[in-house]
Amino acid sequence: MQIDIMTLFPNIVEGFLSESIIKRAIEKGKVTINVINFRDYSPLNNKQVDDTPYGGGAGMLLRCEPIFECLDAIKTPDSLVILLSPEGKTYNQSIASELKNYKHLILICGHYEGFDERIKTQVDEIISIGDFVLTGGEIPAAAIVDSVVRLLPGVINEESLTNESFSNDLLDYPQYTKPASYRGLGVPEVLISGDHKKIAEYRYAEQVKKTKELRPDLMGEKDE
Repeated sequence: MQIDIMTLFPNIVEGFLSESIIKRAIEKGKVTINVINFRDYSPLNNKQVDDTPYGGGAGMLLRCEPIFECLDAIKTPDSLVILLSPEGKTYNQSIASELKNYKHLILICGHYEGFDERIKTQVDEIISIGDFVLTGGEIPAAAIVDSVVRLLPGVINEESLTNESFSNDLLDYPQYTKPASYRGLGVPEVLISGDHKKIAEYRYAEQVKKTKELRPDLMGEKDE
C-alpha cells in the first residue's frame, strides 16, 4: 500500500511516522508513506495557498490551484482521494477495514477556515474523525494512517486483530497481567484456571457487559 499525505505542515506528520508500529511497517515494506507539502504546487510567486472568501466572511480559505496541481502530479488509477473535514462521514473501524484494501490512499489535510468548494470535485470521500473542530487535518490523517496500517497483513499479530474492540461490534474484554495480586486488587480466578472454554465464555460475557455499559449504541439490535 502507498499513502500520500498532503499537508502544509509536514513536521507534524513526519514525527508520527518515525516511531513504533508505523515505523516498523515502513521498514518491512508493508507500506510506503509520503508526506507532500502542497504549498510547493502553488502557482503564485510567494507560494500563497490561501485567500479571502468571495462574498466576505471570517478567516481564509485554501485556494483550489495547489490542491488540483498536487493531485495531478500524484494521483493514479488506483488512488482513493480523501478530504479530511468535520462535514464528512464519521470515521470508524468498519471504514478502516475498507480502506486497507486500496493500493493508494491520498489524504488531504486542510487548514485555515476551510476549502474552496471546487476542491471537493477532486475527492472520492470526505471523512471526519468526530464532531469537533481541529486546527488542521494532520491529526485526523495520523489517526487514519495508524488505524489502516495496523490492519495490513504482517504488520501486527493476526490474533490481536481478531480479538480487539469493534471486531465483533463489541468492546474488548478486560485483561490482566502479572502480578496476580497487587494492593489488594486481584485477577479473576477464571483467567488463571487453565480452562480455556470457561475463559472464552467469561471474556465474551465481559465484552457484552462492557459494551452495554459504555457503548450500547454499538450493539443495536444484537441479541443478548
